Amino acid sequence: MKTGNENIKIDVPAQVCEILNKLNEAGYEAYAVGGCVRDSLLGKQPADWDITTSARPEQVKSIFRHTVDTGIQHGTVTVLMRDNGVISGYEVTTYRIDGIYEDSRHPKEVTFTPELSEDLKRRDFTVNAMAYHPGHGLIDLFGGQEDLERKLIRCVGNAKERFTEDALRMMRAIRFAAQLGGTIEDETYAAISELAPTLARVSAERIRVEVEKLLVSAHPYYFKMFYETGLTAVFLPEFDKCMKTTQENPHHCYSVGEHLLHSTETIDIERLRNETDKEDYSSSLKILRLTMLLHDIGKSELKTVDGNGIAHFKGHPELGAKMAEEILKRLKYDNDTIHMVKGLVLGHEGRYPAEKKYIRRDINRLGTEYFPLMFYVNEADMMAQSDFLRDEKKARLERLRALYLEIKAADECLSLSDLAVKGADLIAAGVKPGPGMGKILNAMLSDVLDDPTHNDRDYLMTNYVK
Repeated sequence: MKTGNENIKIDVPAQVCEILNKLNEAGYEAYAVGGCVRDSLLGKQPADWDITTSARPEQVKSIFRHTVDTGIQHGTVTVLMRDNGVISGYEVTTYRIDGIYEDSRHPKEVTFTPELSEDLKRRDFTVNAMAYHPGHGLIDLFGGQEDLERKLIRCVGNAKERFTEDALRMMRAIRFAAQLGGTIEDETYAAISELAPTLARVSAERIRVEVEKLLVSAHPYYFKMFYETGLTAVFLPEFDKCMKTTQENPHHCYSVGEHLLHSTETIDIERLRNETDKEDYSSSLKILRLTMLLHDIGKSELKTVDGNGIAHFKGHPELGAKMAEEILKRLKYDNDTIHMVKGLVLGHEGRYPAEKKYIRRDINRLGTEYFPLMFYVNEADMMAQSDFLRDEKKARLERLRALYLEIKAADECLSLSDLAVKGADLIAAGVKPGPGMGKILNAMLSDVLDDPTHNDRDYLMTNYVK
């Protein structure tokens, strides 16, 4: 295929152009394909550039000196390119037709084809089924460019077939809609609702990736589509209970589930971006969005209604922290993420008095690196509630922020590492290493957290070492 819309111009990296040209010079077709084309048309910088070609894997390997057989059984070879000592890898995959998908992810067998059109037919959504070549322009056989302009997610061909091939595509459809701030075509949406139970065949690791990508998108509220189509019934049934749990309380105006969804959107993104560097922003946003999704997850298990018809959820932060840990482990999250989300869920109500000693204790519990995230959690929680006492709540939160900044500026003791007394000091004073030493150090720290002026070696040794 050598026809395309030559009026569409995409800025293709030099190394990608070099790969395309070498394949063309050897007599083969080659195009950039998939997500890199979609993102380029959206004006975004693609994270990866994938290439599809009529050349067979062995032919690709014969053209390029440095390759890796990353998925050769499915026609994929990674071509390694060097620039000023930096090595980059580009996946080059032969045009193919997929056979039967027996595991809802991988085809049992693939058949190589010389036709680009056959390769594009097997792709998931129209916006991902476009190819581009600097000389031939955009190849768009299924209306992907128009769908992209309409912000519409639509399967290539029969939606049920696409989702039967890989059940994760159902989550990907909703995630792409969230990233675009768009909609899902009716037939595609109906197929998701019908086939949602088949998501159980997909690994927790792959589900986690889609949950995370949606949550850090500009439209995390789209998570509700996971619920409406029945997907959360498979990977997060606890959320389904929250959607059915009402909150008859003056502080709230939504069900528990709707409150969770709205709170993911009320995080102060601009403030977070201004207060963190790019890498910290990304990791912090992930932690915050996960926390808001789960911060009241325990409420559905603890609801009581008093004689005045007011709903209460006593103990929900403690139960919620436990449930959040179980959920994140089930989704195969790393220990650091689990620790942080669990800690933020546990302390999200923050009902202690606006006094420094309570703030110091909370900093010690969460850690100095992550404690500032609690302010975002508290604010997002508040902004997703009713406006009952909102001005008072805002004033208290700003008071806590101000006190925290004073603590930080004074470089006060907040952990054992900041304590004026070390283990070596206790050993020198005749204290034997072991649990007893730990109790003494923790008692000292507790004292200092209440009164930082007590972080004095002589004072601590005199009062805690007998």
